Amino acid sequence: MEMKSFMGGKSVILRLEMDTEKIRFGEVANFISQAGGDIVAIDVIQTSKNVTVRDLTITVGESGHIQKIIESIPQLSGVKLVNISDRTFLLHLGGKIAITSKTPIQNRDDLSRVYTPDVARVCLAIKEDENKAYSLTIKRNTVAVVSDGTAVLGLGDIGPYAAMPVMEGKAMLFKQFADVDAFPICLDTKDTEEIIRSIKAIAPGFGGINLEDISSPRCFEIEERLRNELDIPVFHDDQHGTAVVLYAGLISALKVVGKSIKDVRVVVCGIGAAGIACTKILLAAGVKEIVGVDREGMITADRVYDNPMWNWYASKTNPGRKSGTLQEAMVGADVFIGLSAGGILKRENVATMAADPIVFAMANPTPEIMPQEVEDIVGVMATGRSDFPNQINNVLCFPGIFRAALDCRASEINEEMKLAAAEAIADSISDEERDRFYIIPSPFNTKVVKKMRDSVIRAAMATGVARRVPREYR
Repeated sequence: MEMKSFMGGKSVILRLEMDTEKIRFGEVANFISQAGGDIVAIDVIQTSKNVTVRDLTITVGESGHIQKIIESIPQLSGVKLVNISDRTFLLHLGGKIAITSKTPIQNRDDLSRVYTPDVARVCLAIKEDENKAYSLTIKRNTVAVVSDGTAVLGLGDIGPYAAMPVMEGKAMLFKQFADVDAFPICLDTKDTEEIIRSIKAIAPGFGGINLEDISSPRCFEIEERLRNELDIPVFHDDQHGTAVVLYAGLISALKVVGKSIKDVRVVVCGIGAAGIACTKILLAAGVKEIVGVDREGMITADRVYDNPMWNWYASKTNPGRKSGTLQEAMVGADVFIGLSAGGILKRENVATMAADPIVFAMANPTPEIMPQEVEDIVGVMATGRSDFPNQINNVLCFPGIFRAALDCRASEINEEMKLAAAEAIADSISDEERDRFYIIPSPFNTKVVKKMRDSVIRAAMATGVARRVPREYR
């Protein structure tokens, strides 16, 4: 059988087929124990005169190593390793989401109303007025989570099939945190025009489009075209979700260190989709000096780049037209925002920043610098990881911002709505609660979606993109 890597896990379920004439179960259990594993459950799957098949749930301590146990089991005479799974793989069996009916169909009368012939009256009502699709179909509360699998976080271009578990997970988060029905759609194409055509073709059934894990620079054109050509919100979460939560964290961090957003100098490292979106929201929020750094050093208007987005970026940032390395850009900076690669920032670089520096090292899975390396010299530290304080996590944004957009039937999600979303996230933490280790709320904080919904709807109404005024705002 194919050996999969389970190196990151602490428990695993092994299905073993044992020839009872060649080996006793006690020998297998002893072998696993000596290898550092504890058998916590045994399930007999099948047994016959000479063969027994059992599922063994095995855990390991800090000194154990699941992968080594898996690789050594086949060395035992009379033992065949049939299958390997763990709690994560078991959770994914058959997918993580399902469609259920809101109303049971119990008789012919029910059948006629939901399907035929009575459903025809509803179809004709929508034909006469397409806006009725929002009240008479799932369009009112449904978002398509669309990807081509070319830029899956931490994995890269893994293709549409392998991207599906991530999109399913996103749909689960939409439902749990904001009661938005979302459906994962992975497209088997990398062609920009084909992706745009496909999304436009399925748009009638959805109230919004959440683009996910589409590689740069194609993601810019895809989003811009769809925003212009569709009348429902289109939101590339890798760009704008990251930007919203980043800005929310920065609002809190600046309060902790006592600095004004209009006075700080910001270094953004990694000028891809997320880096550009983060820069846009910070410019809209009032940051005066932002310097972008990528592989070629500081991005400056003194150069012309092959990447058209970098030319746009250069025209909007780095007012002093500085050039040089990341290390040179860091000198005197108040804020570092990392959306690049793990380990590229050193303690000595952080030490050259202004007093009480803010460091958001958001590369995943390895931050640009680990928190423990600079904890004593930073004012506030944040990462993209859940095992450190201050996780910059997109799940704080996309459920609430789409909840608001759907409820006011917004035609788009504009910059004012994003700013409102970020401010609502930051406002979910009181001044009494806020400190250097707590600048961003947990995704499980129930106040977040409620505050964001209110703020974003008000921003949508103020900017004229709300096509429906919810009852509580009339």
